[in-house]
Amino acid sequence: MRSGVTREECVALDRADPLASYRGEFVVEDESLIYLDGNSLGRLPRATVDRVGQVLDAEWGHGLIRSWASTWVEMPTRLGDLIGTGLLGADPGEVVVADNTTVSLYKAVSAALDSCPERSTVVIESANFPTDRYVVESLARQRSLDVRWVPETGPEPLGADDLAPHLDDSVAVVVLSHVDYRSAALLDMPVLTALARGVGALTVWDLCHSVGAVPIDVHAAGVDLAVGCTYKYLNGGPGAPAFTYVSAARQRKLAQPIWGWWGGADMFDMAEGYSPQADIRSWLTGTPGVLSLAAVEPGVEMVVRAGISAIRQKSVALTGLAVELYDAWLAAEGVTLSSPRDPDRRGSHVTLSHRDAKAIAAELADAGVLPDFRRPCGIRLGMSALSTRFVDVYDGLAALRNAVTATRR
Repeated sequence: MRSGVTREECVALDRADPLASYRGEFVVEDESLIYLDGNSLGRLPRATVDRVGQVLDAEWGHGLIRSWASTWVEMPTRLGDLIGTGLLGADPGEVVVADNTTVSLYKAVSAALDSCPERSTVVIESANFPTDRYVVESLARQRSLDVRWVPETGPEPLGADDLAPHLDDSVAVVVLSHVDYRSAALLDMPVLTALARGVGALTVWDLCHSVGAVPIDVHAAGVDLAVGCTYKYLNGGPGAPAFTYVSAARQRKLAQPIWGWWGGADMFDMAEGYSPQADIRSWLTGTPGVLSLAAVEPGVEMVVRAGISAIRQKSVALTGLAVELYDAWLAAEGVTLSSPRDPDRRGSHVTLSHRDAKAIAAELADAGVLPDFRRPCGIRLGMSALSTRFVDVYDGLAALRNAVTATRR
């Protein structure tokens, strides 16, 4: 079976793409390399090179300690506001950038548990990302809590009927990933949050695979807390810091557990005893990594400037093209589509499964195509709308078809 889509049509789609110019804002040293792993690590924005250089030369090199007062102290909240208001539907003062995703999750889940000590259960998907599961298991062991595991639902999103049987008045916290890291299944945030709220439980959402790729409105969904990374679709760089969202209403009731001088009411007072800041800054702990924060800002600014609606529209088109090419070229070749077909239920990557996925992924890399292999047999194809072209998807799937064919010889 041949795909009805031609390479020439993909080239035409790229010419007509309203977001095409953004690719030129990234460092792309090898135009022949097909990069389909933006859902793991986004490309380097050119502006990031300049911004980090500015911190090194002007702010650190010239300003020295003076740059804390003039620029650096406000970076975690300034960047938090940019992410919150531009990409999460949050208000200023509800997001802060610091720590990594694991530490941020620990803080959020721990604070939620502290707020309802009479409850003894945490609910989480059995197939959630390892960090999320490990943090929940760690806290459950420390506090002698029960973990209620929601069985995985395959490539389709976990729905209300899947979650509801696990909810009752013993549940303190529900931890969910907005987009499944394996299948790209996109969960219905408002519906599932409302279910948790219906039994009096708080929600902690992991936004790592959705922020910068799909529209998010934490206010409309009634979300209590959320965390997310900045090195995927926000292009913040390897190991870039995470962000934490705490709704303004919950900030007055929740206290994060890792006290440090940056979260204190007067950090330079050096007083005995801990008194937290009265706002989102209380979720800070230690001195933030200024170079890392500076590297995040240009990528976030680019995503906000492009607009999440336009990004989502192109993302749906890119992943839809991948599914169409899968149907034409790979479905009859022992390859399984492990992502939802419905674009409204899918994030910005497509996962294809094959028994020889590891070898196929290695062969693709040798051919100049970089996907992401996930054990035991998944190949994730991540489409980052600001840097991935339609012709990249076409050529990448063509290379995948060749690699699959080669495994049969």
